[in-house]
Formats: sequence, C-alpha cells, structure tokens
Amino acid sequence: MQTRREMLTRSASVAAALAGLGLLPQAAQAAWSQAAFDAKTMGDLMKALGTSGPAESKDVTITGPDIAENGAVVPVGASTTLAGAKRILLLVEKNPSMLAALFEVTDAVEPNISTRVKMGQSSNVIAVVITADNKVLFAQKEIKVTLGGCGG
Repeated sequence: MQTRREMLTRSASVAAALAGLGLLPQAAQAAWSQAAFDAKTMGDLMKALGTSGPAESKDVTITGPDIAENGAVVPVGASTTLAGAKRILLLVEKNPSMLAALFEVTDAVEPNISTRVKMGQSSNVIAVVITADNKVLFAQKEIKVTLGGCGG
C-alpha cells in the first residue's frame, strides 16, 4: 500500500509529464473584436465587423420590457427565422459602447438568444442578425429605463 506522500509524488510526476507533452487543458479564451466593442455609432460598428449597413426585417425579433425598473439588469432577447444566421448582436443606442453583446451562431443551435444588458438611460435596443451570405438585418425596440444602470 502506498503512503500519501508517495501518491502525491507520483501524481506530480504524471502531471509534469502531461504538461511537458502539452496535454493539460488550457484556459478557454473567446476571440472578440476590440474595435467592434469600442464603436460609438452603427456605421463604425459595421465597419469594424466588415459588413454593410443593416436593413430592417420582419424575420428578426427582439424582446424586452417596455419599461425597465433597473437599468443595470435589463432582460433582452433576439431571434430570427432566417436560415444561415451566423451572428446575433445586441446594440444599445445611447450606451457609451453601442455593442452590448455578440453571439456566434452555428447551424447546430437555434438562433434564439437572451441575456441581460446594462442601460444608462432610455434608448432603442437593436437586434442585428448577420447571415452566412453577409446579409445584415435588424429589428429595434425602445426600452424606457426608470433607474439608470450606469451610476444612477
């Protein structure tokens, strides 16, 4: 029977061997576009993403409350009935950084997302869908905020 010290020594040896071979798990890091999240206008955002300006579409749906009591946690969602959606973006028009969230979508998942965003003031919230053939479509909804989420 092994002692605890021997077991720890052997475990450390195995971990060192796996690390030397590059077989230990690495930290997961998502790739994201700094320029897109820094964009202040729709034109700057579309330029950073390498796409054209969006067109309004009935195939894109945005959900959210008409009035949000707390701007720090506003529940919003977006979905589309279009086949081949590859990205879904949530934009808050009057936030310092317009892009609130960007979701990469594959054919393996339904293009339907929901999250919570921070809103400093009442604003239009825009859901943008980018398809595989680079069509850019959007829907928007005005959400009124009674208590701002960005400092008061």
